[in-house]
Amino acid sequence: MALSVQKVKSAGPGRHGDRRGLFLYVKPTGARSWVLRYQMQGRRRDLGLGAYPGVTLAMARDRAAEARRLIADGQDPIAEKQQAKPKTFKQAALELVERKRPGWKSTKHAAQWTATLGTYVFPKIGPMQVGHVETADVIAVLTPIWANKPETANRVRQRIEAVLDYTTALGIRKGDNPARWRGHLDHLLPKPTKVRAVKHHPALPHGQIADFMVDLAGRGGVAARALAFTILTAARSGETRGLTWAEIDMDACIWTIPAERMKAGKEHRVPLSDAAITLLGHRRGDSALVFESETKPGKPISNMSMTAVLRRMSRDGITVHGFRSTFRDWAGETTGFPREVIEAALAHGIKDKAEAAYARSDLFDKRRDLMDAWAAVATARDLGHNVFVLGR
Repeated sequence: MALSVQKVKSAGPGRHGDRRGLFLYVKPTGARSWVLRYQMQGRRRDLGLGAYPGVTLAMARDRAAEARRLIADGQDPIAEKQQAKPKTFKQAALELVERKRPGWKSTKHAAQWTATLGTYVFPKIGPMQVGHVETADVIAVLTPIWANKPETANRVRQRIEAVLDYTTALGIRKGDNPARWRGHLDHLLPKPTKVRAVKHHPALPHGQIADFMVDLAGRGGVAARALAFTILTAARSGETRGLTWAEIDMDACIWTIPAERMKAGKEHRVPLSDAAITLLGHRRGDSALVFESETKPGKPISNMSMTAVLRRMSRDGITVHGFRSTFRDWAGETTGFPREVIEAALAHGIKDKAEAAYARSDLFDKRRDLMDAWAAVATARDLGHNVFVLGR
């Protein structure tokens, strides 16, 4: 039977039903509270509606009715209630990372998010209620790093903006986002492009590439082969380290890197020169890594293994990634290949949207000529046999 106002006041310890799952719970101490019992996806749930007398019978019925409307729409009122609770900026940020994690290409991206926020943001505004974060708080985070670490600072700003947008979507925040750039922070901070110091990876001058490759050819080990292959294909080190035999078409001399392994998220075909093919070794099963770790079978070589080869060669002044610059400088300064062919070989996206809309081809045939020319230059000094062989 439905409860009455008098029954609510006088009911003894126990559970007293009103209707449609609404109950009054009375403790032995006399404390009284309202609970709505319901089922969601076959699971029983108890939603607290507040304590009596702060929440009267009429108020409890109204709250129960609102909860039932959510349930009818397929929403769990307990989950909605938890989301609406005040959160600190740190709580909201870590929650957003977990929600986004399944959609990111690698765990590294999530680690980068938490690392930058943990270093630059959490110490200043992490404990703040996310609904209380204002422009002055964002400026306080960004100002110390805006001039001397502009790229990092801009990523930090974007991540703060994403966290605040997320909490606005949850209904925890209201109003404009204080971390937004256009029409807001752009009036308070200099443009990142104005303060950004372009940071180039130290690179080998292209005129020294043949001598370098001769020296490299005398080095043993998987990492040395992987480095030579990376140089001859102008690839990124991570693309080489993750290479499996399934990606290699030996008949067509093509390496097809799947989209999920590419920085731009787009499949990339690499024409393989004879010199690059030589470095692959004996073919194994499709799932096998081409450049497998010598100490951890089934695992790729580490991200520092090719750098270690450079150090053993006393080449501390250059980086693995810098060989892409070596290739770019050589192609642009000494050949007649068009810029778009060179950029396509490096798997660089076209920044101009209008130009990108008309770029239907990957210019593969022209890129094969380019990569063959690069291999000819890189392996010009080959001990007199016109064959590039790197010992295991």
